Amino acid sequence: MVSVFQMFSIGIGPSSSHTVGPMRAARLFVKRLQEEAFLSATATLSVELFGSLAMTGHGHATDIALLLGLEGNAPEEVDPNSVEERVSNIRGTGFLNLLGKHKIAFTEEKHLLFLKGKRLPYHSNAIRFRARDARGKEIASHIYYSVGGGFVVGHEETHQKTESPSQPQANVVPYPFSTAKELLAHCFREGKEIWEIVMDNERTWRDDEEIRRGILRIWNVMQACVNRGCQQEGVLPGGLGVKRRAANMYRSLTKEGNIAQDPTEVMDWVSLFALAVNEENAAGGRVVTAPTNGASGVIPAVLHYYSKFCRGSSEEGIIKFFLTATAIGVLYKEGASLSAAEMGCQGEVGVACSMAAGALAAALGASTMQIENAAEIGMEHNLGLTCDPVGGLVQIPCIERNTMGAIKAINACRLAMHGDGQHRVSLDEVIIAMRHTGEDMKSIYKETSEGGLAAHVSVALVEC
Repeated sequence: MVSVFQMFSIGIGPSSSHTVGPMRAARLFVKRLQEEAFLSATATLSVELFGSLAMTGHGHATDIALLLGLEGNAPEEVDPNSVEERVSNIRGTGFLNLLGKHKIAFTEEKHLLFLKGKRLPYHSNAIRFRARDARGKEIASHIYYSVGGGFVVGHEETHQKTESPSQPQANVVPYPFSTAKELLAHCFREGKEIWEIVMDNERTWRDDEEIRRGILRIWNVMQACVNRGCQQEGVLPGGLGVKRRAANMYRSLTKEGNIAQDPTEVMDWVSLFALAVNEENAAGGRVVTAPTNGASGVIPAVLHYYSKFCRGSSEEGIIKFFLTATAIGVLYKEGASLSAAEMGCQGEVGVACSMAAGALAAALGASTMQIENAAEIGMEHNLGLTCDPVGGLVQIPCIERNTMGAIKAINACRLAMHGDGQHRVSLDEVIIAMRHTGEDMKSIYKETSEGGLAAHVSVALVEC
């Protein structure tokens, strides 16, 4: 089972699959070189990127992430403010310090290869690492897949999560589930709510205080991200010339006081919260993968809505929110994918919307069936959502798309809670529909920047 601390991991922007995952994969490879006694014998090292990583890797900072990972850095530990200096040093000297212990010559043009148009069978986001000795003989070669949400799968470990923060050391939990039907069966048989089922599973690895403290730390990082995003101004990196808007929007909303006078201003606040997070993500700041970086603004925005605008909001409600969202995220990870390179943006913003809708309902005291209904509504109306980042950057339409996903999640929750929990389309059915939709979607709409907005926005804008 996936832990709440895997589903919500702390890292840096702009992408969980293209930045966080590759950094973890690179770190895994060099750690493996050390464990197999090949590190000191390594004279050169090459990295080959396939699929979506090759197509949009530069815009998603995959190259930067790989350099940091090869030097032994983990996403949850990297200081975003130090990245530029550290990468400049590598590029300026032409040397990499593997795991911070073994220095080798490394030239990106020669050793970091973006193999556009090539793909390996298991997953679009594939990375092959090769290590050679001083005579040029290959001494180690391994393939890793960045399967979405920062999760990394080694070629040998089919469907296993090789590295993610706070990874559980055992998979034996009291209530295993991979479908909503199985999850709901646990709830009804045991007389428990969804969040209680997840809490019991978490107790396999941690005590209650550790779980609670860890969840509140994640919430604190989300709040800090929103606060930073509401203060920062300027133009986002990458060449698109996208201006940061959150700070100006914050000043506008607080000009007449902190309480919304027009009821529709609540929507503006929700949009602000999402904008703030995703502008920070686009700038390479510290964010929480929720469940991906590209969709990292949806859940914080909805949680801020809950804490600031919902009567009776509490710390207990926040705990329930995260645990319920984890359960819903597990269903998508097991039944489809969290990767835009496989599913399009329905696998990122769509999943985040579904998770947030069900989790908000749980925090507000909805019934188990109302929670399932909210999650189902959240995805049903994101089916077919494409991933078409302009210029290969996580900016257009990604930033605004998070605002839409957050608003839609709140609407889905409210619709479900006005009902009695009975609904015609099940969550399992919509997840199956999502998977088939993603499989049928053309590759140009799955994080390759070859279709949709990416193909129709002025090239001059991209090159400015």
